[in-house]
Amino acid sequence: MLRIMNTFTGKKEEFVPLKDGWVRMYVCGPTVYSLIHVGNARPAVVFDAFRRYLEYRGYKVVMVQNFTDIDDKIINRANELGVDWYDFASAMIAEYFRDANELGIRSANFHPRTTDYVKEIIQIIQGLIDKGYAYVASNGDVYFSVRKFEGYGQLSGKKIEELMAGARIEPGEEKKDPLDFALWKAAKPGEPWWDSPWCKGRPGWHIECSAMSMTLLGESFDIHAGGEDLVFPHHENERAQSEAYTGKIFAKYWMHNGMIRIKGEKMSKSIGNIFLIRNALRAFGRDAVRLFLLSKHYRSPIDFSEDIMRDHKRAVERAWEALRKFESRYEDLVPVPKRDQWMEEKKEAFVEALDDDFNTPKAVALIFDLIKELNKAMDDGNEDKALKIYHLIRREFGPVLGLFDLEEEREEATGIEEGLLNLIVDIRSELRKEKRFDLADSIRDRLKDMGVILKDTREGTIWEVKRKNV
Repeated sequence: MLRIMNTFTGKKEEFVPLKDGWVRMYVCGPTVYSLIHVGNARPAVVFDAFRRYLEYRGYKVVMVQNFTDIDDKIINRANELGVDWYDFASAMIAEYFRDANELGIRSANFHPRTTDYVKEIIQIIQGLIDKGYAYVASNGDVYFSVRKFEGYGQLSGKKIEELMAGARIEPGEEKKDPLDFALWKAAKPGEPWWDSPWCKGRPGWHIECSAMSMTLLGESFDIHAGGEDLVFPHHENERAQSEAYTGKIFAKYWMHNGMIRIKGEKMSKSIGNIFLIRNALRAFGRDAVRLFLLSKHYRSPIDFSEDIMRDHKRAVERAWEALRKFESRYEDLVPVPKRDQWMEEKKEAFVEALDDDFNTPKAVALIFDLIKELNKAMDDGNEDKALKIYHLIRREFGPVLGLFDLEEEREEATGIEEGLLNLIVDIRSELRKEKRFDLADSIRDRLKDMGVILKDTREGTIWEVKRKNV
């Protein structure tokens, strides 16, 4: 029996989907104004693995992960760079997919962009106005009236009285109550805008997820997931406006992962203590990064440091050493063993761990215990048992968590090529720090001649290969 902690009730509940055999889940994706860091990657990895597990348990899963491609940060960053905001957002989405692919994250069934759902957003806002849950300010802004929605605060556990203590109306806002939030914002000079019944403007942050999730998954769906920093106000507001609009339960289960911390502080772009995921992948490898992100229970915070990452890298290397040693015994594909009671007992232990609110640390510990058993079986010459253990690790348990995955394994030559390029980029970065710009520029130009384009960003240097047409 699969049980998950439902943020809405604060209880661990048996998971029963709305439609037998099917799971519809929505995972809040990134606001694409910069490259993703390790903290951004945690929900992506956790809920990628959770989706894999649901499929392993026999469910058919429809997953949606959105991109917020219009907001103040995106507009400001595009203006700083002197580029079109839409082109900038599109480029950052492409960079996200590059990082996600390197991290072994499978694409969702749908990856909607906010700006493709403006029509649906306007429809929902008009419906909220018609039902008396929203109002239009004199400047064309539209606000949701929080006090009119009974039960506001139930998801986050916050009370209206507590929220009022720190609430205020900012200059330029024309809302009636400090607690009200924007559904539609009148465009400022130079900003992108869309026509609406109220003014030329753009969507507020919260309304976008309601429109995209309900359009693609229906008015009620099974799981809404994301980082715990989204519980309030984003998910609280999202739930309120959605249920006010439909009169139905929005999401049956709410799942939230804990934050990544560095020296006790949340990893955040606003604080400036970020570690880009592509730098982590370059330094430690995909399996080590995924192992780190799954080594603690998804609801718990994780402390990040390079020392911790090196420990995970060493653990992964020892595991691969055992797996490769066993594979070397076979010239062709490793055969599939005959399943027996021992294998079924290991599967039961694996399922029992993940059925308990997706307890990945326990499941990971089981995999690494099997690595030890694999080494012992090989030392003892017990080929039959070694074959069973190998099968469980690489063809069953590992792929569920995206670890030691046959389907995700990269070509060896490609790894060497990328490793060399990353080494060159690191050397060039050191040259730039030493203000040896002539040599750094020479490296950039020679790489360009070879079809490798370097781009210097605030977060570091990124590269892409421009393939020549044949």
